[in-house]
Amino acid sequence: MTRLPNRVVGDAYTSEFHWTLLEDLVDIGNRMAGQAGEREGAERVAEAFEAAGLRDVHLDEFDVPGWWRGSSTLRTTGAHDRTYEKDYEVIGLPGTPAAAATGDLVDVGYGRPEEFDAADCEGAVVLTTSETPADYGRWIHRMEKYSYAVEAGAVGFVFANHLDGCLPPTGEVGYGNRPGPIPAVGVSKEVGAQLRRHVGDDPTVSLDVDARNEPTTSVNTVGELGPDTDEAVLVTAHVDAHDIAPGANDNGAGTVLVAEIAGLLSAVEGNLDTRVRCTVFGSEEIGLRGAYHEAATLDLDDVKAVVNIDGAGRDRQLDVRTNRFDALEDVFETVTDGLKVPLSTSSTVSPHGDQWAFVQEGVPGLMASSTNPDKSGRGWGHTHADTLDKVDVRDLREHAVVLAEAVYELADADREVPRRSREEARDLIDEGYERELRVGGRWPYDDS
Repeated sequence: MTRLPNRVVGDAYTSEFHWTLLEDLVDIGNRMAGQAGEREGAERVAEAFEAAGLRDVHLDEFDVPGWWRGSSTLRTTGAHDRTYEKDYEVIGLPGTPAAAATGDLVDVGYGRPEEFDAADCEGAVVLTTSETPADYGRWIHRMEKYSYAVEAGAVGFVFANHLDGCLPPTGEVGYGNRPGPIPAVGVSKEVGAQLRRHVGDDPTVSLDVDARNEPTTSVNTVGELGPDTDEAVLVTAHVDAHDIAPGANDNGAGTVLVAEIAGLLSAVEGNLDTRVRCTVFGSEEIGLRGAYHEAATLDLDDVKAVVNIDGAGRDRQLDVRTNRFDALEDVFETVTDGLKVPLSTSSTVSPHGDQWAFVQEGVPGLMASSTNPDKSGRGWGHTHADTLDKVDVRDLREHAVVLAEAVYELADADREVPRRSREEARDLIDEGYERELRVGGRWPYDDS
């Protein structure tokens, strides 16, 4: 049973609107934050917003610290002399300084706090994996591990993929302190395994990372539908992607779902009680900068809820991370029960994803993603393999119906979504995430 008319749901299950847009986005190639491809992607999204029936469609420009990739090299000396320099072996992590570093290699395993505490990282090059143990209770983000390495006195950071395929992972390390304080690289699982085998031989590791850090601009793409109410439900995603891949899943899929949801809701626009604001952010991958720009320019008292889409379409089953906003979880459970489709939920308050720029202020917000219990981590995302063939149009169609239904329900005047204070938001943050935010220069609160 759906609130959307059957004809609209039927259209959604045969739509190719989002797939055509996704093809166009991946054909752009590099959509790195602050670079030409990101703006080209934003302009293409604006065209899609207009075709979907949104009004007041425009681009909103803002300043960001840009990063341009150069070459990276990792060398080991001692019992095993080896140079890694191919881009399927080693790549720089965005936000890294252009710098060189040499030190003993120290393996800190999963990069949990207790593993750093047990290791002597002073003056060392730290090696950790992109994996988090399934029983740990929460995901340990790359930036958190980098922060621990900096705190422990490491001079370099090596982030090894835990998935096969000669795919070194990328991802931001600078965030609020761009560029970051120590050079950082991603290496493939295969290179990481070789380094780990040689740890007992006390190798010396040298990193040499070339990169360019300088100011540039980014853009958000904005459009609206529904009544001209002060209050609004925000539907968001991010168009930027890491430069090593076309970003089909992360986050081309999320971007095109925003446009598809806009088109579905346009068909029932006259029945919406609350304004729906669709924003596709720029510069998510380098510190949620488009989302923070949006949050700073809106009256947050008028934001009823934020539905942020990031990683949806990676797998069939929708996953929502509700940041302990029970009312948001209730909406999605009601919708998926009515549609008789499965749903995964997580309540951890996480500072990762564009919704965080609003959640930190107490605004109800969630991230809609997708999950497969047989997989770990972000999958093909943040690697060279984030390509169009990893996304299935059938998944996008189902996600579009569920998400449009949920936004429709949130826009109902009778649907209450309680907020929380900034202090309450602060007190719900996990200690590990707090450390990460503080070391990364992103702690948003004024307390000491």
